[in-house]
Amino acid sequence: MANRSTIGVVSVTYNASPIIDGFLTSLLTQTYSDFVLYITDNASSDRTLEQIAQYNDPRVRVFRNRQNLGWAEGANRGIRAALADGCLSIVLMNNDTEFDASLLAQLACGLDQYQCDMIVPKILFFDKQEMIWSAGGTFRRWRGYSPAHYGVFEIDRGQFDLPRRVEHGPACCLLVRRKVFDQIGLLDARFFLGLDDADFCYRAMRAGVALFYLPPAKMLHKASSSTGGIGSDLSSRYTTRGQVIYILKHFGIFRRAVYLPAYQMLLLVRLVTRKINLSRFLLQERAFFEGLRLWKRTSTTTGISDRNPISCRTAQVSE
Repeated sequence: MANRSTIGVVSVTYNASPIIDGFLTSLLTQTYSDFVLYITDNASSDRTLEQIAQYNDPRVRVFRNRQNLGWAEGANRGIRAALADGCLSIVLMNNDTEFDASLLAQLACGLDQYQCDMIVPKILFFDKQEMIWSAGGTFRRWRGYSPAHYGVFEIDRGQFDLPRRVEHGPACCLLVRRKVFDQIGLLDARFFLGLDDADFCYRAMRAGVALFYLPPAKMLHKASSSTGGIGSDLSSRYTTRGQVIYILKHFGIFRRAVYLPAYQMLLLVRLVTRKINLSRFLLQERAFFEGLRLWKRTSTTTGISDRNPISCRTAQVSE
């Protein structure tokens, strides 16, 4: 059982062999050692599980899924275990990251210092460590409340070194008090890959949950290393599908009638301006209608709400 200071670290692996050692080395050498790592493996076919086992650390618990259930439901399995063990705070953390030994201590202190319920660090690109990946984030009202990172692709010159309240923080590293899950529920498994954190933070914002950005805490992110890189077909498919579900979930009929056509028009503009090619456009169009079908299949399921998000079994998500 966890005590009042134990942090549950939740991570999801999928063929993470090239990156898992850097993550585990960073985590297991933290100065804040009172944590339990809950790893859910989504049916990896490489040496990921073998490498994890070599660390032989009692703070590491591994759950094995027989199939890839996606990031959100994989994380939910770890969150449920951490809550059952009594952890009073849980950090969602990607394993394509590396960080110094003070990260957990800084985040834990930040929760108390700023009297907030969720907190995120400054996140830099691993291969370009002078460049920002996320300095917290916001929701773009004019684009259907889609999430956006502050500072992304900007050179870090200290312009985002002021701690402040933000609306959105990526689940790449997001420390959350237990009571937030009690208040708004877990992740929605319909967001198989991507937008799950946007949905979670949007629900938290509507519920009045305070989220802070803490720049002294830093992390290096090997962005999209497990999905084929930024802008891959896999990432494009699930981002597009997720954006459709996100709009349908959070907005009424009138705003849906604006946001959904506008999103399709955006995809068309990207094709015309050659920001994407025809193959990518057609992939995203298929994903758009895939999102509509998934929403129709799941939105009328009994018991589905923000407080009780949908499970992977109901969503019937696919890889």
